[in-house]
Amino acid sequence: MEIIKSIIDFILHIDIHLSEIIKEYQVWTYLILFIIIFAETGFVVTPFLPGDSLLLAAGALIAVGNTGLSIYILAILLIIAAVAGNIVNYEMGRVLGAKVFKPENRILKLEYYIQTQEFFDKHGARAIIIGRFLPILRTIVPFVAGIGKLERTRYNSYNFIGGTVWILSFLFAGYFLGNFPFFKKNFSLIILGIIAFTIIPAIYAVVQNRMNKRKTK
Repeated sequence: MEIIKSIIDFILHIDIHLSEIIKEYQVWTYLILFIIIFAETGFVVTPFLPGDSLLLAAGALIAVGNTGLSIYILAILLIIAAVAGNIVNYEMGRVLGAKVFKPENRILKLEYYIQTQEFFDKHGARAIIIGRFLPILRTIVPFVAGIGKLERTRYNSYNFIGGTVWILSFLFAGYFLGNFPFFKKNFSLIILGIIAFTIIPAIYAVVQNRMNKRKTK
């Protein structure tokens, strides 16, 4: 429980924690953020890592100034991290297959796999781009694409587009809003709103899927 509380606190107050990281590690912050984004998108077991909130906070802090970081250098590095992470995730899916998802598994729930597969069936290869903006699915979509052995060239094209749009939209949204007092004072509430907005479609899909199963029975 303590680990979960720590993760939630880190995400909700990521602007404070990230500010401390920048002060402590300065230019090494580039590497730290690169690793977090790479891991969040590259390993199917790390959907709990911050993504959207991290990008918003990074952009906002750079906008305020005194970080020593360049928004453009960070954008390039994080695009590379997001794209490379998804490639690793995709290849792991091709190798490991659907067997890693089990009903009793707390992280790799079979429910997540079924939900993501249905998401793919509905949106096709576009799910790779759309999934970038949905927590949990962002981590599992590339793995499921690998399981389904989606053609590599096609996958990599959608992966690059999705990764680039995701990084630039959230990073620069934080950068352009960072100096607004309302944004700074209500950052945690804004993050909660983004989480709610992006998770609601996934919750709706799960509930609808369960209702359909009950009707079938």
